[in-house]
Formats: sequence, C-alpha cells, structure tokens
Amino acid sequence: MTDSSSPLGTSKKRMSPRQQALLSFYWFATNAHWSAIMMVLMPSQIKSAVGADIKGSMLGLALGAGAFISMLAAPAFGALSDRIRLPGGRRKPWMVIGTLGNVLGLFGLAYLIQPGEAASLGPWIVAFLWVEMLNNVATAPYSALIPDMVPAEQRGSASGWLGLMTILGMLFGGITGFMINGIGITGIYYVLMGIMLLGLVVTLVFVKEPQIYEVKPFHFSEFWHGLYDPFKHADFTWVFLTRLLVTMGVYTVQEFLQYFMGDVVKGPFIFFNFGQIASSPEEAVSIFMIPLLLGAVISTLYAGVLSDKHGRKLMVYISGGLQGLVALILIFTNNFSLVILTGIIFGLGYGAYASVDWALASDVLPSLDDYAKDMGVWHVSTVLPQVVATPVAGFLLDTFQKVGQTNQMPNLGYTVIFIIAVIYFFLGTVFVKQIKGVR
Repeated sequence: MTDSSSPLGTSKKRMSPRQQALLSFYWFATNAHWSAIMMVLMPSQIKSAVGADIKGSMLGLALGAGAFISMLAAPAFGALSDRIRLPGGRRKPWMVIGTLGNVLGLFGLAYLIQPGEAASLGPWIVAFLWVEMLNNVATAPYSALIPDMVPAEQRGSASGWLGLMTILGMLFGGITGFMINGIGITGIYYVLMGIMLLGLVVTLVFVKEPQIYEVKPFHFSEFWHGLYDPFKHADFTWVFLTRLLVTMGVYTVQEFLQYFMGDVVKGPFIFFNFGQIASSPEEAVSIFMIPLLLGAVISTLYAGVLSDKHGRKLMVYISGGLQGLVALILIFTNNFSLVILTGIIFGLGYGAYASVDWALASDVLPSLDDYAKDMGVWHVSTVLPQVVATPVAGFLLDTFQKVGQTNQMPNLGYTVIFIIAVIYFFLGTVFVKQIKGVR
C-alpha cells in the first residue's frame, strides 16, 4: 500500500517493525545523551561549581539559554534540509554535520567546569549552547524522516517505536548516575560520545532516505513567513499549545528531581525491606528511572497502535492525567519508596504521550513540502518550556526554599513548583479537545 499524499509525488511503502525500529534508533541515542546530561550530569556539575543556595536558579538559566538556541536552530535547519539537497540526501548530511559537532561539544562539557569555581560555569555554558545548536542541526532534519517515509495509516505504530526508543534512551541516560563512582563524570561523557556516533552509523547504514527529485529553492523571506504560517491552521496551533503545556510540566518536575532527592527525600535511600539501594541523589534519580521504564514500555508498546484504532485524544487524556497525578503526589511525600513507585505512574503517562504525540503532530502538518520546517516549528513546543518553565521554576525553587526555611516549611520551594506542574499538565490535557481534525 502506498500513500498518495506523500511529498513531491513520491510513494510511501508500508514499513516492517524492524524498519520502523531502525528509523527511530537515533532517538534512542539523542535521548540517552540529553537524559544523562540534564538529569544526572548537569545538576551535579552546576551544584558543585556554584553551591547549594543558587543551584536551582543557575540550572534553570543554563537550561533556558540552551533551549533558546534550540528554539531558533530547529526550524532554521529543518527548513534548510527541506530546501537544500546536499550530496548524500536531503536529511542525512545534516545529521553527519550535527552529530560530529555535537560530539566535539561534549569534550567541553566533560572538562570545562570545575568544582568550587563558579567562574568556570561561564565557559561550560558556552559549550552547552554549542551542543544544543549542533544537536538540532542533526535532529531537526532527522525529525522529518517519519513523515517523509511512513504512510499515514502507520503513523501511530511508527510513533510508538519513536516513543519506545525515547524511553529506552531516557532510561540509559538516567541510570548513568550509577557510573559516576566508577568512570566519573568525564567517563560518562565519553560513553555519550560513543552512543551518538552509533546512532548516526545505524541511521546512515540502515535507513534508506527517499529520493527527492525536486527541491524548491531556499528564500529567507519565505522561511520567515513560514515560521508563523503553520499557526494559521487551528489544529496545528492547538497541538503546539497542548504539547507546550505538558512539556512545561515535565521539565518542571524532571529537571529538579535530583535536587528533590537530596533536599526533600534525603538519605538513606531505603526501598521497603530491600535496604539502602542508592547512596547519593544522582543514584536515587537513576533508581527512579527503572520503574519509569517499566511503566513507559508498557504504554509505549500499545498506545501508538491503539491511537490508530481509537483515536489520539484518548491516549493524551490518559497520559496527561497520570503525569499530573505524580506531580500532585510529590507535593505531599518525602518517602523514597513511594517516590520510586510513582515512577511507574509517570512512565505509563509519559510513554503513552511520547508514543502518540508524534503521530498527532504528523496528522496536522499543514504543508506537504515543508515537513522538516514545520516539524522544527512544532519542536519549539518542546524547547520553549525550557526557556520559560525551567528558569521560572529554578527561581521559585530557590526563593521559596529560603522563605520556607525561615517559616518552618523547609520544602516550600518544591511544593510551589510541583503545584505549578499540576496546573500545566491539567491545561495541556483538557485543551486537546479543541483539536477538531483528529480523533
């Protein structure tokens, strides 16, 4: 079966599960990369450099600056891959350039920051911004390969594979906290370099990019107008907004989870009758990722296919509700065992959302000729929350922690940011009903 609506008149053949898995493998690599950096390495490195009093604000500002770069780079390099065909294809050459540049930037992240030296944070952030930009040089064109290659009737299952690779990557990156005592932070960065290169090689060797015989020329004025043209379509706007809100909730919880483990849960990290299973906040976060994977794999394997049969919206309602429930529970508990169990709930919600989200976006793309550019614009809904939500949450965390310490409410900062996360999840879920062109 072919898809007659494919861009520039090319046909899309049905893809086997193996082909879909290989198509999404690079998402495993890049999510392992970002999960390790943002959940384990970055919070630990920044706290070691600037101390505990301003760790939340500095983490939020660094993430916000990086996300701002990503927000600009994703649609720009997506549009360039739509309009400029380099030797070797429409998408893959950009992946080569971006991945190699990304790996180079990881060397800077490994060596530039120094414990106890706040001034070293500046050069480290410059390297972080470089990694953000070059990663988008690769992922913005790569993100268009699903709508490029997958027929409409398989978008749910293909998005499910994407969600599964995303979750597996998050798990691998998350459990790198256990490696710190063995190979150290520098060693983990070398592992991430290897994973990114592996992801690139798998894509280059096993993914057969469709051959495009006609590529429209790139015009800056057309690109500039194209950044807001998708928002003339109501369904695209609502998909963008709902993803924006849900992602703001995710980042408000996820990016400060390591600090939550250290400040609220504290040690010893004892799980029921199994005794102490983690010796540091970094390891505690890695433990949290294990039940998250269990929940996420279950929902990821089924949610994408179920959304093809029963509609995307139902999966989004369920996933948003589950993630919001976890944020609500974290407001009221400091019990390590209960926190770990909430990882299963969060994983069920996150896995379902990740498996359906890409299919939902693909369903409402307004232009057949501008897949990568429009997906790059849609990708802004992932990175804009880091520009807004993480700096705001970091500032509120530090501010209300200080207020709480003088008013016998030592966890007030975490209470405030988790309440805000619940609101984000709620709004991002209920607004999905406004999307009219998708079930």
